[in-house]
Parts: sequence; structure tokens; C-alpha cells
Amino acid sequence: METTLTRDAAYQLVLEKIGRNNLLKHILAVEAGMRAVARKLGEDEDYWGLVGLIHDLDYNETKDDAPRHTYVTQEWLESYGLPDDAWRAIHAHPGHVPCESTLDWALYSVDPTTGFIVACALMHPDKKLAPIDEEFMLRRFKEKRFAAGATRENMAACSRLGLELGEFLIIVKSGMMTITDELGL
Repeated sequence: METTLTRDAAYQLVLEKIGRNNLLKHILAVEAGMRAVARKLGEDEDYWGLVGLIHDLDYNETKDDAPRHTYVTQEWLESYGLPDDAWRAIHAHPGHVPCESTLDWALYSVDPTTGFIVACALMHPDKKLAPIDEEFMLRRFKEKRFAAGATRENMAACSRLGLELGEFLIIVKSGMMTITDELGL
């Protein structure tokens, strides 16, 4: 997709608006997860990764005003000419608009899944992603109180991508494994 927003420029904006903290780790995890899902589905990894990278750009400004979340980002990035489908996916991830496209469903599903996978890793004695397997993640998925903020309905929407939950969890984890140093996992 054509946009004048490069990954480097988007990353600099994320650092400026978000800082270096756990939210940055979440954003990078979503970017990595989106890239992995795009790869699996034969989509544009760079474009899907970029959508993941900017999906929460305005969070610090809108955390107390949920209806404005994602719309402030769109105002900030208007001049970059991001395609409408990027904005639709970004607006759909917190439920402002319904998911329609594969990109929408991917971001909607990947966003909470990254936090869930981090929680799984933190349960392991090594506090690392590598030892976490599909069976372990599926068992934790059934525990409603485990990583309660990771909305199971959103995660299970991976079925809209033609992916079984276990396979989806492994795909997202594999993306996150590419940035273990940045995630500290």
C-alpha cells in the first residue's frame, strides 16, 4: 500500500508520543504479531506491521477519553496519506467500527493476544517466550481470570482469518520471538 509513512518515521513518532515503557513493548509486540500473521496469510508484512506499530499511537493522550482513541492518531498522521483500510483496522481494534476486512480482524485479534502471550511467558520460571507452547497457551486461554484484560472474544476472532486458535497463538508468538530483546522476554 502506498503511504509516505516509513517504518522508521512511525517508530520515531511512537517513541515521541509513547516513550520507552511497557506500552512501547506492547506496540512492538503487536507490530511483530501483525507481520507474522501477514506472512502466514500471504499479505504485505511491512504494511500490516506498520498498522500494528501505529495502532495505539495516541494512547497516552486518549487513555481517559476512549471515544477519541485512534481518531487523534488519524489527525496526527493525516499528511502521510495512509489508506482508508489502515484507518478502518485501527478504528476497529477498540470497537469503534465493525471489523470487515482481513486486516481489521487481524489487528482486532492480535492486539489482545500479545498481552496474553506476555502473561504466559511471565508465568514460566525462565520468564521467556521460547518455552511457552501451544498446549500451555490453550490451557491458560480457558482460565478466564488469567490475563483477564486479554479479551478472549477478540482473540478467538482469529477464526475470521481462517486460523484455529492454537495455530494463531503460535503464529503471533513466532512474530514476538523475533524481538525478544526489545520485549525483555
